[in-house]
Amino acid sequence: MSRRGLLLNGLALSSAGLLPAAWALPARKLVFPRDFGSHPDLRTEWWYVTGYATAGERAFGFQVTFFRSRVDEAQGLQSAFAARQLIFAHAALTDLEGRKLHHDQRIARAGFGIAEAAEESTDVRLRDWTLARRADGYTARIPANGFALDLRFVPTQPVLLQGDDGLSRKGPEPAQASYYYSEPQLATQGRLTLGGRPFEVKGTAWLDHEWSESLLHPDAVGWDWIGMNLLDGSALTAFRLRRQDGSALWHGGSLRSADGRLQSFGPGDLQFEPLERWTSPRTRAVYPTRWRIRTPAAEFMVRALLDDQELDGNGSTGSVYWEGVSELLDAGGRRVGRGYLELTGYAQPLRL
Repeated sequence: MSRRGLLLNGLALSSAGLLPAAWALPARKLVFPRDFGSHPDLRTEWWYVTGYATAGERAFGFQVTFFRSRVDEAQGLQSAFAARQLIFAHAALTDLEGRKLHHDQRIARAGFGIAEAAEESTDVRLRDWTLARRADGYTARIPANGFALDLRFVPTQPVLLQGDDGLSRKGPEPAQASYYYSEPQLATQGRLTLGGRPFEVKGTAWLDHEWSESLLHPDAVGWDWIGMNLLDGSALTAFRLRRQDGSALWHGGSLRSADGRLQSFGPGDLQFEPLERWTSPRTRAVYPTRWRIRTPAAEFMVRALLDDQELDGNGSTGSVYWEGVSELLDAGGRRVGRGYLELTGYAQPLRL
C-alpha cells in the first residue's frame, strides 16, 4: 500500500470506529520549550504558519503547514520500515498582484533521515522542507515547485494559550479537544522566490501548534477559522465547527489585546454570518469568502484578498480546502488587521 494509502486507511478505520476510542485529554500545564516539539503519543498534530509580507508595492500571503499523523494499525509492527508516523506538509504562496495562488505538498513516513518531527522543540523536516525554532525565533525553508520560501519569524509577544490554559475544546464531548497555543504578531523577514524571481520581504506572521487524539464530533464536516494580526498589536482567533447543514456545532477563540489582556470565547459567544460566496471552477465547492463575525468584544468583517485560494491536498492529506490571506475590517468598514481564513469540509467532509 502507498504511503498516502496507509494514511487514508488509518483515517478510514478511525472514522469507522475500528481503532481505539479517543479519550478526553487531561488538563495540564504546557511547558516550553518541550511543548514546542512533537507529541507522537497523540494521533494528530500540526505546526501552521501563515502571514502577509510585502516587497515594495508587491504583496504576498504565505502558508507553511507540517502535519504529523500516528498510524495506529502500524504501531505493533516490528519492521523498521513500518509507517508508524507520517509527516506531510503543505506550502502556499498567494501573489496578490498576479492574482494567483501557488501551492505544493509532500508526504513521507518518519525516519531514515527523510522526515522527522523532534520532541525537544520545533524542528520538523520533510526532505529539504524545514521549520525549526531556535533561540531567536523560527526559520522556514521551503523550496517548492515553482516558488520558494526562506523566512525568519521573531516572536514579539508571549505565547498565547488557547482555550483553558492551552486545552481547547472542539466539540460538546470532552474527547473533542486539543492542546493548542498560538504565536501571533511574529515579525517576519526573508526572501520569497516566484518563477525564479526573488523578493526581499517584510511582514507579520502567525503560528499555531495543535495536537490531539480526536478533534471532530461525528456530526462535524469541517470548520471555519480565522487567525488575525490586528494593526494595533492585538490578536484575534475565532472558529466554529460546522454540521452538514451549515449550522454551528461548536465555537471557540480569543482576543488578546496588545497589552496582554486575554478574552476567551466559547459556545454561544460567537456568530459567523456568511456575506459573499465563491464557487470553485475545479471542485464546484462553494466557499464563503466574506464574513461578518460577532464576538463579545466587537463585530468584525473578514474579506478574502483573493477568492481563488482553494488548495488541493489529495496528494498528501486527501482533502481539498480553502485557505487564504484576508483582511479584517471593523463594523465601520475600516481595515484593522490582516491574517488568514481557513474553510474546510466544503468540497467533501473532513476526516481526521
